[in-house]
Amino acid sequence: MIVDCAIYREGHRSEGPEDFSDALAEARSAGGFVWIGLHEPTEDEFDLVTQEFALHPLAVEDALKAHQRPKLEVYDDSLFLVLKPVVYEPHGDTVSSGEVMVFLGDAFVVTVRHGEGAPLGAVRDRLEREPELLGKGPTSVLYAIADAVVDHYLDVAIELQTDLEELEAEVFSPEGGGSRHTASRIYTFKRQVLEFRRATGPLTVPAARLAGVGTSGARVPFVEERSRPFFRDVHDHLTRVNESVEGLDRLVSDILSAHLAQMSVRQNDDMRKISAWAAMAAVPTMIAGVYGMNFDHMPELRWAGAYPAVIALMAGLVVLLYRLFKQRGWM
Repeated sequence: MIVDCAIYREGHRSEGPEDFSDALAEARSAGGFVWIGLHEPTEDEFDLVTQEFALHPLAVEDALKAHQRPKLEVYDDSLFLVLKPVVYEPHGDTVSSGEVMVFLGDAFVVTVRHGEGAPLGAVRDRLEREPELLGKGPTSVLYAIADAVVDHYLDVAIELQTDLEELEAEVFSPEGGGSRHTASRIYTFKRQVLEFRRATGPLTVPAARLAGVGTSGARVPFVEERSRPFFRDVHDHLTRVNESVEGLDRLVSDILSAHLAQMSVRQNDDMRKISAWAAMAAVPTMIAGVYGMNFDHMPELRWAGAYPAVIALMAGLVVLLYRLFKQRGWM
């Protein structure tokens, strides 16, 4: 579905013609660019865009099928960037991701959105309120989209950090640490961190190429050289996010290990208690078993005080074992 189509001249919007070829020609003649937004387009809908903007067939295939890793591809007539916006659902404490594909040319931007976690409407509104930034051309759209996606990563990382602190408090509390549902919660949280990492980790290399940092210093076609400081800011934010994700992953692994260690210690305590009670029960059982044998010649068998003496012996041994186990912390 085509969500929006507009021509931007010197940072100001004007509605574009229905024909994409006419819109592109009009934008080029006016020194501006055309921005087309699509949401989960069908193959027939996207064919119109592909033909008019000469998009590469491999990039078109990726944009239609979705489920791509974040990446940056450079073709002869356009630049292709894949981003994975992340949505945090506080009610279910879950992380889900969508996809945004950006085709960038000399005088056009085509954005393709899959899923609900894409902030393109807010990005367009923000840019239209900042004509000075929008007047820098298609590169400003690419920057604004990347900036919005990465900034939202920071928000999600903060939410996950809060959830992790709550989970940590539950694990180390006397009541919650032994809950049989705690391990399931920890594992579910680790899956959310993994989903988050799949969105942020692979984006590091594309962000570095756009920013021109590290070994990715070569100029990227269709991206203005003067925009590199803006993309360096995005790269810095993404680095912070990835460091946060690494920390979350390590902490949740440590919490899981601590929880399993706690469970093992508690099981050992339970086994010691069971063994102690079994030992205390075994002593009178053994004595009673011996005196329950059907023999005529047994010690104290004819003595009148034998019964209370044996009962007292049993009780004395049980008390002795109880005090011994209590001193050793088994009870």
